[in-house]
Amino acid sequence: MLSNLTKIEVDNPVDIIIAQIRDLISSGTVKPGDKLPPERKLAEYLGVSRGQIREAINKLQFYGIVKVLPQSGTVVTGLGIAALEGLITDILKIEQTDFKSLVDTRVLLEKEAARLAAIHRTPDDLVEMYNALDLYETKLRQHGQAIEEDLLYHIKIAEASNNSVLKSLIMIITPDIVSNFTNLKVCDEGNNLETIEQHRNILDKIAAQKPEEAVLAMDLHLQEIIEFSKNFNPKK
Repeated sequence: MLSNLTKIEVDNPVDIIIAQIRDLISSGTVKPGDKLPPERKLAEYLGVSRGQIREAINKLQFYGIVKVLPQSGTVVTGLGIAALEGLITDILKIEQTDFKSLVDTRVLLEKEAARLAAIHRTPDDLVEMYNALDLYETKLRQHGQAIEEDLLYHIKIAEASNNSVLKSLIMIITPDIVSNFTNLKVCDEGNNLETIEQHRNILDKIAAQKPEEAVLAMDLHLQEIIEFSKNFNPKK
């Protein structure tokens, strides 16, 4: 009997946020040059978190649909409606793409970010990365999960790579991968301690400016999620 039923797909809140902004732009309610409301107001009105609003805006900005200006807010760009519709469709498809392909892409990006960070990192970058690592370790030891802190740690490495495109790509595809991995996998204390050690090893190689060793350390750290992706089935 169950085989005759169709699984109910629930839209990701980020997809819905992107779709609603698309509708505002396509209908002319919001025009090129107009500013979107602040993240806080959007989150309160839509009943979602500021993190979800930020993720949607990051994706829209990466595709050139909006531009975030310091001290000015998020401004809609002048893309034509036809081009806009195509780009929005591409963005929404990212959420439905083969999970293993997303993981494979993340691995390539993260390894390259580690390599470049080891080459280009500055003393200020090191402070930012070690601070992010300390936040991650503290949260993980206290609560057993540290999704946002984990993302921040990897983003700080991407920032230290001195490659803004690489950072943008990692910010787009990594959050959903990490959430799926963390939410669907049972992590014990031993696994948490091993992850902390892997994070420290990556950062130590970056600090020592050893690019190839940083790549190997990042590859080792990501092996578990690679194995997880091989058997991942979102339909179950």
